[in-house]
Formats: sequence, C-alpha cells, structure tokens
Amino acid sequence: MKFSTMFAALALFAAVGAGASEARADGCYICSSGSSSACADYCRYGDDDTSEARARCRRMGCRIGGTASCPSAANVTICRAPMRSAPPVLACVASAPRG
Repeated sequence: MKFSTMFAALALFAAVGAGASEARADGCYICSSGSSSACADYCRYGDDDTSEARARCRRMGCRIGGTASCPSAANVTICRAPMRSAPPVLACVASAPRG
C-alpha cells in the first residue's frame, strides 16, 4: 500500500511539474526608438534574461529599453534572436541486480 501511494504521489508531482514548465512564457525585451524595422517593438529572448540574450537581441537591431512578457497581438513586430543550441541531455538508468 505504501509503495502504490508513493508511486501515485510521484506520478502526480511529475505531471504537475511537466505542465508548469510547458506553461511558462518566453520573455521579451522592449525595443525602443531607433531599433531596426525587424525589431521595431520587441525582441524575444527565451527563458532567462542574461547578458548573452541581450547581446543577441542587440545584434538583431533592438535598442533594449526594458523587459516585458511577449505580446500576442497581430499588430506588434517581434524579432527572435537566434538561440544557441542546448547541450544534449543524457540519462542513466540503473538496472536492478538479478539473482
């Protein structure tokens, strides 16, 4: 009984955790006047506001004026700075001893 309760709690925790990470929205920098026409309003940088993300948006022509949630309106120009590829994720699975 303890094992099935613990397994159910672990499964619920994994499901809630996966849903929370999928629901997180990307962040945007507000592009101020003087930005390129491709980045006239916002530059999408992804999850973390880092110096690397700021540099990528500046290279796209965004003059950063602040941060905001990325809007979904059709009349807003949002450029997306190319993101570096993420390192591969490796997983190890231990097998139970046979005996």
